[in-house]
Amino acid sequence: MSGPERRDEIRSAIESKRAQLEATNAKIEARAGRNLFFAVLSGLVFAGVFLASLLLVKQIFVLLVAILVAVALIELAAAFRVAGRRVPRIGVVLGGLVVVGGAFFWGAEGMLLGLFAGSALLTVWRLVEGLVPAWETPRRTLVRDVFSGLFTLVYVAFLASFAVLLVEGQRGEWWVFALVLIVVSVDVGAYAAGVTLGKHKMTPRISPNKTWEGFAGAAVAAMGAGVAVALLALQQPWWVGIVLGVVVLLTATGGDLTESLIKRNLGVKDMSSWIPGHGGFLDRLDSLLPSAVGVYGVALVLGVV
Repeated sequence: MSGPERRDEIRSAIESKRAQLEATNAKIEARAGRNLFFAVLSGLVFAGVFLASLLLVKQIFVLLVAILVAVALIELAAAFRVAGRRVPRIGVVLGGLVVVGGAFFWGAEGMLLGLFAGSALLTVWRLVEGLVPAWETPRRTLVRDVFSGLFTLVYVAFLASFAVLLVEGQRGEWWVFALVLIVVSVDVGAYAAGVTLGKHKMTPRISPNKTWEGFAGAAVAAMGAGVAVALLALQQPWWVGIVLGVVVLLTATGGDLTESLIKRNLGVKDMSSWIPGHGGFLDRLDSLLPSAVGVYGVALVLGVV
């Protein structure tokens, strides 16, 4: 075989292999609803930043939480605007930072006071916007806008602040690590089992890609990760890991379904396209937000926060 023929054969083999990989990736993306390569890559980058901030300096972690909260609030406010509800982006971000700051400086009491203060700030901001001619909206939508803004504040900033409370407890950085590890395990377990075995739809009207097989895979992964992190990082008995696994399995799944329902009601596919393969930041925080409350509750019962 001559040199040119050999090169053509190699080129043809490479093109054939690339076509097979693209077809396989397309099938996986169709079943899972995301680009696997970009999802893994962006997930690894985010995990690296998270671990560095959490294990090196807690204050940097809190700052990261505040930044993520601000971005997620902007995303959800923009989604509400798609549905015709005017949620002030600046007002809701300022209110959210008040909630996170209250949790960091004054604990649970500060978080609650921050929620009231942030809610008042957001409400006044929206009422003032209604007086500006360029932003004037029909009176009948004003109350709906205010309540949409308050929901945004509670759903994102208030729930995220539980992670700030958690990190300030005994071995708090490891409890937050456990929170994220189990949530990621739920996501990975559901993804792997759903793609390979998924046949029976769990909630086809809310989230068509979720299956009961995926839920079972998530349960196994959550229990395994919970027991491992309880014994190796939290210095707790194995049954605490089981409790954490069950709690996070339910809260993470519920949080994912809740965000899917919100997006469906607002008529948006993703909150944004800022994270390749994942959509928006809120699309990645949907499982973490309610799970932070669940893990904080377990830690509170055990007396470590």
